[in-house]
Amino acid sequence: MGVLPLQSRDSEGRLYIVGTGPGNLLQMTPRAFAALDEADCVIGNGFYLDLVRPMLAGKEVIRSSMGREVDRAEKALALARDRVVAMVSGGDAGVYGMASIVLEVAERSATAVPIEVIPGITAAVSAAARLGSPLSGDYVTMSLSDLLTPWEEIERRLDLAFRMRVPVVLYNPRSRGRPHNLDTAIEIASRHLPGETPVGVVRNAYREGEERLITTLGEFNDHITFVDMHSIVFVGGGETRIWRNETDARGIITPRGYHRKYVY
Repeated sequence: MGVLPLQSRDSEGRLYIVGTGPGNLLQMTPRAFAALDEADCVIGNGFYLDLVRPMLAGKEVIRSSMGREVDRAEKALALARDRVVAMVSGGDAGVYGMASIVLEVAERSATAVPIEVIPGITAAVSAAARLGSPLSGDYVTMSLSDLLTPWEEIERRLDLAFRMRVPVVLYNPRSRGRPHNLDTAIEIASRHLPGETPVGVVRNAYREGEERLITTLGEFNDHITFVDMHSIVFVGGGETRIWRNETDARGIITPRGYHRKYVY
């Protein structure tokens, strides 16, 4: 296949799937701002709409709830036949976000609506910055939600990921409906990594109520209630370490490998 051009914008209607980043407007890309500004209709999960509320004045806003993703995709595509529509998705729309389901629905319906996916800062990257540099090289992201993926498959993937001894980022780590999935993930990590392996948690990254926790794999179970669905959990790899000062942990570092090549 040759190089594909960007979607034509000659038609009157179009759909933007906008990654809004971690939730602070300062973390949104200029392209995401421009798409929301251009749209006359914005649709999305109510939680993520609230995070971009200052951008919604004068626009039709259609709020949706968790579990209504297919309906939301169908509604957005129908509106975009003759309107400029923005579908908001927290973080990056292509990472555990709305991009895939919207594109799947568009594919199956053979729609001619022009669609543009606009990237955003995903939770792993934004939360990592709050911890220091835990993801300097190769790493794995995993979601502990078994709503769309069978738990047996998640366990298999977790085992393979921790065997690699690279940092692992856990999305959707702990909810009221599945409080024990994180316990199992930590137990699997402990099979392959020592107890002193750094573990970091960031809750509400770049949002009101932001908190962070730095601990170790061996001590993490003492802090597990700190984790909720607004949290991201980082389990370090074989070379990850905690950067400490005299009184506290300053952050988490996973060396990129410069120490093997340079003297510093």
